[in-house]
Amino acid sequence: MSQTSANPLRSIPIAVVDKPGEKMLGNDKIGLNRASFDASQPVLRKPGWIRVRLPQGNAVQQLKARLRENSLVTVCEEASCPNIHECFSKGTATFMILGEVCTRRCSFCDVAHGRPLAPDPLEPARLAETIRDMRLRYVVITSVDRDDLRDGGAEHFAACIRAVRHASPDIRIEILTPDFRGKGRMERALDVLKDFPPDVFNHNLETVPHLYREVRPGADYQWSLDLLKRFKAQHPTVPTKSGIMLGLGETMDQVLETMRDLRAHDVDMITIGQYLQPTAHHHPVVRYWTPDEFEELRVAGEAMGFSHVASGPLVRSSYHADLMAHAAGVVE
Repeated sequence: MSQTSANPLRSIPIAVVDKPGEKMLGNDKIGLNRASFDASQPVLRKPGWIRVRLPQGNAVQQLKARLRENSLVTVCEEASCPNIHECFSKGTATFMILGEVCTRRCSFCDVAHGRPLAPDPLEPARLAETIRDMRLRYVVITSVDRDDLRDGGAEHFAACIRAVRHASPDIRIEILTPDFRGKGRMERALDVLKDFPPDVFNHNLETVPHLYREVRPGADYQWSLDLLKRFKAQHPTVPTKSGIMLGLGETMDQVLETMRDLRAHDVDMITIGQYLQPTAHHHPVVRYWTPDEFEELRVAGEAMGFSHVASGPLVRSSYHADLMAHAAGVVE
């Protein structure tokens, strides 16, 4: 298995913003990292297979308006997901709880960095009401990293799961969690989720271990693997899932090794997609992987024993999550 740092708790970044809720974006955020990127360098031209066709109609704007009315946030908007128009036009979304400000400053991510506001105690009820009104059968709930909270936000996740299931008893819930990194934090988070497990537990590795320092400062590869394995040991019947991005400078051999590490830690499903640079200040796209290479990884993943592999240029962790859950037997 891949090697990682000897001290898994070092270098969790501390926000330098004084005012809670204030957002740092672009170079203000990424420029704080050890690895910075020259925004003046030319950007790789996107190949034809990256193009996204925008749907017709006003369903996207209607859904955005509904979310704003209920003071809710979707990761689709905050992370500038390329599939936002497809998902929104079908009335589906991945909801982001615990605010819009992250305590980390990953170089690939377009979510703002800073000092988050305190968790909103009314958010679980608003989330449950919105999901019920949308008549969703499958929902993904994710969050920013909350290194400021003792449990990393796990209790808020559990409160949202309780509220959503109470309002929509037949719904299936997938949670896409942060790493709950910090002394005692993973243990507290797993203990909280023990009584309110989701139907699918998702935590993304994001990239290969070789690139963690420049791509995921504050995170640790082995820590993330351990989180996935420990949740699976606690809930053997709940499918586990993870995702990685390509195009940050990794090699095929490194990707395959990462996939093997996930299987060795009892992860059932995997998503593999192309990294797209949010702004010129973020980590550059080193190269665009071809559809044939994504297909090669899909075949390799199935041979490794993953129950489902979603591999393609525009695949994202929550993209067609309901279809992956159906393949795993979660959704009938």
